[in-house]
Amino acid sequence: MFVSLIMEVINYIGIFAFAASGALKAMEKQLDLLGAIVLGFVTSLAGGIIADILLGIFPPVNLVYLPYPITAIISVFLIILIRKNLTKISKKLLYFDAIGLGAFTAFGAQLAYFHNLNILGVAIVASITATGGGAIRDILVSEIPLILRKDFYATPSIIGGFVFYIVSLRFLDYISLILTFLLVTSIRLIAIKKKWELPKINII
Repeated sequence: MFVSLIMEVINYIGIFAFAASGALKAMEKQLDLLGAIVLGFVTSLAGGIIADILLGIFPPVNLVYLPYPITAIISVFLIILIRKNLTKISKKLLYFDAIGLGAFTAFGAQLAYFHNLNILGVAIVASITATGGGAIRDILVSEIPLILRKDFYATPSIIGGFVFYIVSLRFLDYISLILTFLLVTSIRLIAIKKKWELPKINII
């Protein structure tokens, strides 16, 4: 019961953070209200939908459990209401993305672990849950997805998936959840501050 509560809290944190990042991206691209709602919904819920499909969960939870999409839509409106207090939107977008990345990595890893996937499977599902929505968001606004660029973005999520699996072998589930959330979020925030990048592949 306690683990389920921690999972729900972390999931709602992820939904809010990613819905906010979707709304901020919509503002950055000067989209209308519907565009903001669509980007917020996709960013916060699409990764989980993809993960559910991969794990054979039909229909995906994010499409049938109303509190999740309602939370996403409310989060978009909240960000719109306080938009005048948000300066340097692009930077706020990165911070919200970092929080969402940590939350959904932990949630996706736990979901995969419950389905008895091996360590690689857990890392893959965790990273898809965490980055899938953001990738679709970027495609919708005609940008190369952040996970395919040199930015240090998907790597923390993959690391988090591996860490979750290893920690879960020795400790209680809620410890794995909280540790993974904090670890991935922290790595991503440090990467933003230090401007870490993966090496680019250049044609010689």
